[in-house]
This record gives sequence, C-alpha cells and structure tokens, in this order.
Amino acid sequence: MNEVLIYAVGSLGAIGIVAAIILYFVAQKFKVYEDPRIDEVEEVLPSANCGGCGYAGCRAFAEGLVKAGNMEGFNCPVGGADVMQQVAGILGLVADVTEPMIAVIRCNGSFANSPKKVQYDGISTCASASVLYAGDGGCSFGCLGEGDCVAACDFDAIHMNPETGLPEVNNKCIACGACVEACPRDIIELRNVGKKERRIFVSCVNEEKGAPAKKNCAVACIGCSKCFNVCPFDAIEMKNNRAYIDYEKCKLCRKCVDVCPTNAIHEINFPVRKLIVKEEKEKAKKDTSAAEAKEAVSTKTVVSKNTNEVNKTEES
Repeated sequence: MNEVLIYAVGSLGAIGIVAAIILYFVAQKFKVYEDPRIDEVEEVLPSANCGGCGYAGCRAFAEGLVKAGNMEGFNCPVGGADVMQQVAGILGLVADVTEPMIAVIRCNGSFANSPKKVQYDGISTCASASVLYAGDGGCSFGCLGEGDCVAACDFDAIHMNPETGLPEVNNKCIACGACVEACPRDIIELRNVGKKERRIFVSCVNEEKGAPAKKNCAVACIGCSKCFNVCPFDAIEMKNNRAYIDYEKCKLCRKCVDVCPTNAIHEINFPVRKLIVKEEKEKAKKDTSAAEAKEAVSTKTVVSKNTNEVNKTEES
C-alpha cells in the first residue's frame, strides 16, 4: 500500500515538473515584450480616461504614443501642454505646441429667438427627439434642449440654461469632445480658446435660405455673404447658405460682427467698454442726424415764412 502511494506521488511530481518545463519554454516562445516607458507615460497622465485624445483610455494612449515613436498627432486635452512636456521628457522627444481648445455652442435659438411652435412629448433625449421632430421652434438644425451633451460631460463643464433652453460651456471644459459626439445636431464645435480667451464664431448651423431660416429663428444666419465680403483675412467661408469662420485664420478684427444683419455672429470675452463706446457713438450719430434733420426743417419753415411775408408786401 505504501509503495503504491509512493509511486502515485512520484508520478504526479514527475508530471508536474515536465508540465512546468513545457509551460516555461512556451511562455518564452510567445511572450510579448512591453516597453517599460508605457508605465512611466501612463503614470504622468491624468487618468481621466475621457477619450478626448482619440484612444480608449490613458493606458491605450500611452501604448500608442510609445509605439509611434513621435509626438505628432498626440495630445492629452485634460493634461494640456504641461503633461505633454513631461511625456516628451520621458520619451526623449519634443512636444508639439498646441493651442488650448474649448467647446462652443453654435446655436442661438433660445426661447426668445425661436418661440415654441410645438410641444415635444417623448423620451427626454436629443437622440430620440432628433428622429421624431424638427424642434420646438421649427428649426430642424437647432438645439433640441434635452441635455445629451450635459449627460456626456464628465467634467461638469456644460449645463442647460433654463431661461434660454440652450447649453452653456464654462471654463472647466477640457475639449475632450464628448459633448460633440453626443449632439445629434452637430451644433457643438471644438475651437481654439483664443488670445485672451476671445472668440468669434457664427452661432448658427442652419442650412435653409434666408426667409425660412428667419421664420424659425430671429437670429439665424441667412447666407447674405456680408461677413464674407468684409473679411480682410479670408477667414470666412460661405457654404450651404451659411457662413463659417475659420478660427485659425480669424484675426478677431470684428468687422464681420458689425455687418451681420441678424446678429448671428457672436463675439466672446471682448472688452465691454469698447462695445459701450461703439453703441454710444452710434446713438450720438443718430441723435446728430435727427438734430440736423430737425434744424433743416426749421430753416425751411423760416424761409417759407419770410417768403410769404415778402409776397404779401409786394401785393400791398
């Protein structure tokens, strides 16, 4: 009995040793080498796993970056330039200088500008509403106001304004692009933050012609091309009955803002003082014109009165 037990234990031990040897050589044959720099890069990344870099998460971004061997086309929107400089130091590369970006809402169809014509009664998501109807105000291109963009944001950077019915972006935005992907109407765009955080863009994506566009929204772009004609930097493109401002070419001169007849072009974070001075000048110009017109009428009345008196004297 003892001999049988000894043979059994010995056999199992021998099988275990042989299996271990086989597994060792198989593991050596098929092992995958992983660059240790991947762990180093991942460690300096913010671990947000937002997907704003174009990869599934920070680990995938680190792997792609190390395997690529260069920094071209790689950017972590959450970490920004500081993080990318650290990554470049680990890899012995030079980081590309990229402008910080922010999401902008290219729709101004608020309750005041685009009054409700219908009442939506269905699933409270923009994805569902976009399939079922044009929109409360009748614009089939504008914001549906159900907040899919807000639900998609992990950084508390976008909220619905209850007074306007439109989403608003704050400075917490890291340009991850989640809200852009979530919007079925494509009214959210990532644009450069701009010098001193000043931005100019057409807040309308309507592709209808002037009359139908204005019927549904008072501040819709009507494709008049006035902004296109006045831009000295070739920064405005007219396509599909609407204007688009290229933020890379735009020099923030604001000439397009002045000529837009529907106020569809928005200027963000420009000095309030200059705007007030501009309004005061326009008001003063109108007051001067009105005074001149009044004076001309008064002069004409006096001349007419004097003429009548001369005629009466001659008749006498």
